[in-house]
Amino acid sequence: MGKEALVQRNQKITEEAKAILDAVTEETPLTDEQRARLAELDEELTRNESEITRIEEDEKRAQRFKESRAKWGGTQVAPPKEDPFDVNLRTADERALVSRAQRVLAEDKIGTEHLTDGQRSRVEKILRTKNRDSNGADVARLLLATENEHYRSAFPKLIAGRPDFTPDEVRAIDAVNLAARAMSIGTPSAGGYAVPVLLDPTIIWTDQGSPNDIFNMARVERITNDTWRGLTGTGMTWKWDGEAQPSDDNSPAIDQPEVETHRADGFIPYSIEVEMDWPSFASDMSTAMQRGYSELLARSLTLTAAGGNAPTGLVSALDADATTHVQVGTAGVIAPVDIYGIWAKLPMRWRRLSTVAWMANTTVEQVIRQFGAGADADANFTVRLNSEFINPLFNREFVENDFMAEAPSGPGTEALLVLGDFRQYLIAQRMGMSVERIQMLMDPATGRPTGQRGMVAYARLGADVLVPGAFKLLKNKSA
Repeated sequence: MGKEALVQRNQKITEEAKAILDAVTEETPLTDEQRARLAELDEELTRNESEITRIEEDEKRAQRFKESRAKWGGTQVAPPKEDPFDVNLRTADERALVSRAQRVLAEDKIGTEHLTDGQRSRVEKILRTKNRDSNGADVARLLLATENEHYRSAFPKLIAGRPDFTPDEVRAIDAVNLAARAMSIGTPSAGGYAVPVLLDPTIIWTDQGSPNDIFNMARVERITNDTWRGLTGTGMTWKWDGEAQPSDDNSPAIDQPEVETHRADGFIPYSIEVEMDWPSFASDMSTAMQRGYSELLARSLTLTAAGGNAPTGLVSALDADATTHVQVGTAGVIAPVDIYGIWAKLPMRWRRLSTVAWMANTTVEQVIRQFGAGADADANFTVRLNSEFINPLFNREFVENDFMAEAPSGPGTEALLVLGDFRQYLIAQRMGMSVERIQMLMDPATGRPTGQRGMVAYARLGADVLVPGAFKLLKNKSA
């Protein structure tokens, strides 16, 4: 069927579907037969639109080839290279979207010059991911919508409130709104604009590039829905049986944890000069968004209690679970025996994993450094005062977190030291950030413009402990 016939057929499909829906009232709801017919019509409409898109792409390709041949006066001119952005984002199949997005990542020098190798690898992995919590094709669609030259030029205008859009920019904004709605990201009707994918810290922020150690070591899942859903279990229990004896029920206990995402927002000021040049704008905005986002998460992923409008912090979750607690031997004192004790209390199945690590405040780290020095030095601890960080304990990494309690000076109940498999702390990062604009910032002292604009950015993230038994928490004691 040709393009014109397909267009005519789609018009008839639309008319038939409208007639069915127009007849629906509270007294006469849709019948099963009508629902089935609407589903058939929708499937045929989608199939026809995809075929129309393919035909149009073939026509454009043929036209470009014809123009090139006419220009160069020969028949051996190769067809021009396909533009990865030249695609119908609504009807293209998922494989085509991912393939085109990968080409942009590999070939677009202007749009990707601010990315590190780690960030490129992260986006590549996201594009290839497809499971019940994340669909790389959704990110590919958003990337193709936001990283073309027209949305790049429109985005600074959007957040600056400038109305001087070109026709191409208007079409690009419409395409982004369509892609953003598919991922439930802010749109102008709700006051927000989708951040270009390769600036968005919820997508390009790599674990290894973060100064946030919990984020580095935790299990991070990038999702395109609002809640991560998983499975955890304690493993199957085996036993020996005699000949011809029936087996016991050795089925493992399976949990289905859910981690809900929560909204975070942040303010980003930037100069008018920055928005005039895309490479500078891209680099500065990416850095600013990541820095502020990291600072927020560093505290929240440590101390936020469960049940609020924020991700559950690791230390707070363990502090609320008495099964993870190990008390110091002497109130107000951290001694070598406490370090041996918490290591021994962590079950061997977790202790032997390379993903196990220690975490404490810098002052607690300094106490532990001193175990290997002085008259009562413990030979199993070593001290390198010229080293920025403490040596590994029991061949496991030790990281600082100054949001945790300082070394005790007396009795108390503070959480002093975490030991465990940080992969059992899950961070669900909802991909896709939106921003709202602030036209002009004013000097609070003079009330005059500062030459800066502002963005309020919105992102969603959740976190929680999946397996509390994978951790131990060393606590002070009150007496």
